[in-house]
Amino acid sequence: MADASSVSPPLSEAFGYGILIGLGIAFALFMIVATWALKRYHNEVQTSEAFNTAGRTVKSGLVASAVVSSWTWAATLLQSSGVAYNYGISGPFWYASGATVQIILFATLAIELKRRAPNAHTFLEAVRARYGKITHLVFLTFGLMTNILVTAMLVTGGSAVVESLSGVPTAAGSFLLPFGVVLYTIFGGLKATLLSDWTHGLVVLVIIILFSFSAYATNEELGSPGRVWDLLVEASARHPVDGNREGSYLTMRSHGGAIFFVINIVGNFGTVFLDNGYYNKAIAASPVDALPVTSTDLYSGLSWFAIPWLCATTMGLAALALENSPSFPTFPERIPPSEVSAGLVLPYASQALLGSGGAAASFLLIFFAVTSAYSSELIAVSSIFTYDIYQTYINPNANGKFLIRMSHLSCIVYALIMAGFGIGLFYAGVGMGYLYLMMGCIISSAVIPATLTLTWKDQNWIAAAVSPVLGLACSLTAWLVTARRECGELTIACTGSNYPMLAGNVTALLSPLIFVPVLTYSFGRQNYDWQSMKTIRRGDDSELIRRSSIDPEVVHAHVDFTNDEQEQAHLNRAAKIARVMTVVMTLCFLILWPMPLYGSGYIFSKPFFTGWVVVGFIWIFCTTACVGVFPLWQGRKTMTHITKAMWDDLTGKKSPAFYGTESREARGNPNALTTEMFTADKAD
Repeated sequence: MADASSVSPPLSEAFGYGILIGLGIAFALFMIVATWALKRYHNEVQTSEAFNTAGRTVKSGLVASAVVSSWTWAATLLQSSGVAYNYGISGPFWYASGATVQIILFATLAIELKRRAPNAHTFLEAVRARYGKITHLVFLTFGLMTNILVTAMLVTGGSAVVESLSGVPTAAGSFLLPFGVVLYTIFGGLKATLLSDWTHGLVVLVIIILFSFSAYATNEELGSPGRVWDLLVEASARHPVDGNREGSYLTMRSHGGAIFFVINIVGNFGTVFLDNGYYNKAIAASPVDALPVTSTDLYSGLSWFAIPWLCATTMGLAALALENSPSFPTFPERIPPSEVSAGLVLPYASQALLGSGGAAASFLLIFFAVTSAYSSELIAVSSIFTYDIYQTYINPNANGKFLIRMSHLSCIVYALIMAGFGIGLFYAGVGMGYLYLMMGCIISSAVIPATLTLTWKDQNWIAAAVSPVLGLACSLTAWLVTARRECGELTIACTGSNYPMLAGNVTALLSPLIFVPVLTYSFGRQNYDWQSMKTIRRGDDSELIRRSSIDPEVVHAHVDFTNDEQEQAHLNRAAKIARVMTVVMTLCFLILWPMPLYGSGYIFSKPFFTGWVVVGFIWIFCTTACVGVFPLWQGRKTMTHITKAMWDDLTGKKSPAFYGTESREARGNPNALTTEMFTADKAD
């Protein structure tokens, strides 16, 4: 059984249950009202297409905020702070840069999916359209394993923090954390996920800024970067870091940090490139928006970087600086390794900085981060079950009514299964940190074959189907054999150590570089023409629209960009830009910025550390502007219209039907997508 926290909870169980249940119900009610308002005033119907794709016309600002919020999961805040606690100043950067490049590189894959399969609901549909049943089932397995591992980390990390801060048992937290998420996701679908992502992400940013100002400006014991630097020097003298230059917490030259950096890069390739949640957002993005999906992913990556970098530079280093103070929860002891792995560095640091108020803030921080990412996982699994399992293998002729029922059912069943799985992991002693390091060993062997499915015409179905399986076998062998040689036994502590995880992760990602070309050229190149991907069909939602009591001529339906030459040209041009930008930005994050500091072994001086922190503040404010304020600016006209329509309806000036007629006549297009919040339109 996992170790219990050694610190008494600073918050009451009533507070914990109130947040878990109360906020969940509040967001569910908000989405019920929003869905009702959009139907009443904008003639929107919750069809299967709307539930899983949000109409494919969402504006870039909202998509970017959703990507940033979904990628800000429990590990983003908890694991990054733990790495900073273990390795010092290098940890936050290695975490942030090692998980940013995947979002940046994903821009290229996202644009290829939009180009090759404009009607797809999942990336797995594109796999099946190209290779057929066997390869589809292989990638279906890896895709679901990715979602399961990510959700397990959300449940284990979130419930551990909930128990640490409020005393709510882990078992209860595992079921209650997703409670409200399931409710509002069922009512609003992907649109609910996008809107909640924006709301949750904004709260997360505000709380991180609050903690940062406390640590570096207002706290009585810290209060300035210079004071934090002094205390980190003292901490380095008390317990020097093995593998860091001179044992200092203030250097990028960290042996353990570098190993984590490699593991982090490899594992996160899998959780981005194989997680259907990110493809969902790419599919939802409008290809005609002023800022296309490619640029959206690029600036999502840039915006996200500041979140783990500044959060961990604040909370992880604050824990190191304050743990020798009586205000620190574990004083006079250091934080036990099991609790570092469980993600408790951040909540302990928040209590030391702001007392019970800090504990409440960190509770909200983790709650919003976990629920936002959980909603994304629900939609990801719902889309896979609905279109890749139910429609493909169970009921190929299912109409929209049955598809949306399956979407709702899969959300509920998946949440229940994962709650039970999370509890099992807790009692088995497996924490979030272990899962985070292990995930690459399990899923990363499918990254290269999945990427080549959308980018290389010659990869044949044998290479696509067999290389992930062979890679998984090799990675498990490398991981467990290395652990056995290192420790002499296979335990959680041993298999979770640096070298076994490094061996397994690297083998998983790179082994397909051998298997794919060997299998492709041995069994013959495919020379694929990309046409079968364009035959992926949309769901038949005609009955749902007919039964909605709304005039079918004004219902806002899915826009088909398959044969639109202008939009395809737009996507082709964006793809070329994406390839150049992703290469340049990846080189900057992985080589040009960190490697001179690592190679020189430079130990940060007080002025340099101060500048480092100042850059973090500037970056987090830019992130807030990009993913917090910009979506509001893009949606200002729609929000004004919604507010005016509701007011006119309440005062009896105009009926709801007037707005549907007015929109249709003004646009001259009865199927125009003009009314969804933050939605792009071909006439814009």
